[in-house]
Amino acid sequence: MQPYPWDVTEFYMAPTGRDDWSGRLPEANAAGSDGPLATIPGALRRLRGLSERPMQLATPHVIGGVRGPVVVWMRGGRYAVSEPVTITAAEALPVTFAAFPGETPVLDGGVCIRDWQVGTHRDQAVWTADLPEVRAGRWDFRQLVVNGTPRPRSRWPKRGLLRMAAVPDLRLPASWGNDGQTQFVAAEGDVRAFHNLTDVEVVYLHFWIEERSPIQAFDPATRLVTMARRSRTNLVGCSGSQLADYYLDNVFEALSEPGEWYLDRAAGRLHYLPLPGETPSDCEVVAPRALQLLRLVGTAQRPIEQVRFRGVTFQHTDWRHPGEEPRASLDLLSNPSVASFNRGNDAASAQAAADVPGAIHLEYARHCAFEDCTVRHLGWYGIDLANGCHGIRVVGCDLADLGAGGIKINGTASAEPEAGRTGWNRITDNHIHRAGRVFHSAVGVLSMNAAGNVIAHNHIHDLYYSGISCGWVWGYGPSTSHDNLIEKNHIHDLGQGLLSDMGGVYLLGVQPGTVVRGNVIHDVTKAHYGAWALYTDEGSSHIILENNLCYRTNGHIFHQHYGRENTVRNNIFIQGAEAVTACSRIEPHVSVVFFRNIMVSAGTPIFANDYGAGARRILSDGNLFWDTTRAQPVLSRGGAGRPEADLAAWQARGFDLHSRLADPGFVDPAKDDFRLRPDSPALALGFETLGLHDVGPRPPEQRD
Repeated sequence: MQPYPWDVTEFYMAPTGRDDWSGRLPEANAAGSDGPLATIPGALRRLRGLSERPMQLATPHVIGGVRGPVVVWMRGGRYAVSEPVTITAAEALPVTFAAFPGETPVLDGGVCIRDWQVGTHRDQAVWTADLPEVRAGRWDFRQLVVNGTPRPRSRWPKRGLLRMAAVPDLRLPASWGNDGQTQFVAAEGDVRAFHNLTDVEVVYLHFWIEERSPIQAFDPATRLVTMARRSRTNLVGCSGSQLADYYLDNVFEALSEPGEWYLDRAAGRLHYLPLPGETPSDCEVVAPRALQLLRLVGTAQRPIEQVRFRGVTFQHTDWRHPGEEPRASLDLLSNPSVASFNRGNDAASAQAAADVPGAIHLEYARHCAFEDCTVRHLGWYGIDLANGCHGIRVVGCDLADLGAGGIKINGTASAEPEAGRTGWNRITDNHIHRAGRVFHSAVGVLSMNAAGNVIAHNHIHDLYYSGISCGWVWGYGPSTSHDNLIEKNHIHDLGQGLLSDMGGVYLLGVQPGTVVRGNVIHDVTKAHYGAWALYTDEGSSHIILENNLCYRTNGHIFHQHYGRENTVRNNIFIQGAEAVTACSRIEPHVSVVFFRNIMVSAGTPIFANDYGAGARRILSDGNLFWDTTRAQPVLSRGGAGRPEADLAAWQARGFDLHSRLADPGFVDPAKDDFRLRPDSPALALGFETLGLHDVGPRPPEQRD
């Protein structure tokens, strides 16, 4: 806890507590007549009761009978959550819910499944549990965690993807489009009349999104698959003649490898194939009941303030798709906090799983915090800050095994009420990993329509789409996103060949004052196109990108679709498999300025385009160029009929008149040590060393 200049009022909670006890004792007394409280709502009721007492001390630090800051110490153990703990402004007081020293309190939305029957399935061991609530339609789950590790639902194929053979009424070649389809023809043998056919989900991957839809019908004679939801875009993998790739999720016939599971909803039976050495007696098998765990909800007139959590674990929630029919376990989908999670009959959001809620939801909240918390095994985003959130701190948390992304920030757009503006939040020193497991297009940290946020010192990796995304107005329209700082993040192992059109840091729209600096980004891998470390997409404008180290993508290192007056300076860009940099569209204004960068290629161009007569629209100078495979790098490569340009030809077009060709002098590039030696020629050009020693999460004593 932070030191206070006055007394701290302490209460206690425990899984074995009672809400009719005082909460002033850390454990039950010998008589069993008093002890800790049992629940967060019970603790808040106790605090409100004290705060309503007459003032006992004439001091500004006294609220009724509560003196100074209030800490509710949560004893270790499991606090079961079947419905989200909801705290409103009317119920809240300034309070910190903190882990009791040396213990781990867990808000748990799951239940343990026991009473297994051991049998065989295809000549291997299978455990089967009878679940009457599932059979009666009162419970349905899509996540399973065994001994703290998520287990996969059975899918087909086990590895790799299938490809659609034909799409009725789709004329090829086709662009991504907005028409969408509900039918495709499967290749011979890929789809059949599976058990519980309408529980099987088609997950198809194209462009920058995954789309997910249950099968509605299958015609074995024609192999025509009819899906329950319409695709958001045309069923092509990329603009052209290649149709979309897909896999089938939740297929009973594919239950074949240890660790897989299948829930037969009609029969109310869960089947699990254990890993070698697992036995029912030594395994904790958990299935989720809750969709959300915690909701801090105020209003524009009365925001919720100063509710903090420290050292608490939040775990085990399920996921649902918009448009699903209402049933007991889906009542949450009617709550206002997830009202946006309603795509009608679409099988995907437009991008980044942007409409997927968080298991922890804040709305009209101020100066609340999550510090040193663990957020894991969740079906949606981990934490989402919605309208009217200011001064929120998410610091030092570990977010892992997520159906969508880690943290989502989303306030009102420029045409919407100002009371809903969101900004000036701190997302720092977090570890976000193993995300996008259901909604593959989700982002590590997604900031939409928000200003003044600090997204810094995070370690983000093992996702299938972008690491950090900021902005969210396409083109040059008005935006409420500005003055965001994206700094000192370590971002890597993105894409993994599943989706396209992504960035380690993805930027969209006009956002003056936004700065992207001091980040380390590497190993970004696309499916078809667009694996970029830094990506200024449609309309990105007035952004500074500086002091970043970016290397190893199978696209470009820096890519700008189109934008205005972005500054790219003092970065180290190394080995994009297609080019080091590219600007797709040149417009009649200064689009981007490249100044004092180190750009290193390995046989590919430094600039993917020759920019024709765009010397006054793309400004580039003071850079150091090098190619590890040839003496003369290719500075640019134009389209058909346009020759490659070496430095002399490039300079003749008006670019890089003061730039140089030279080995930059990295300390040990074979080991990804890109520090500069003291004799580096880049230093003579004015390049400033990056100072990346503190990238990623910092020890608690070094945090802001």
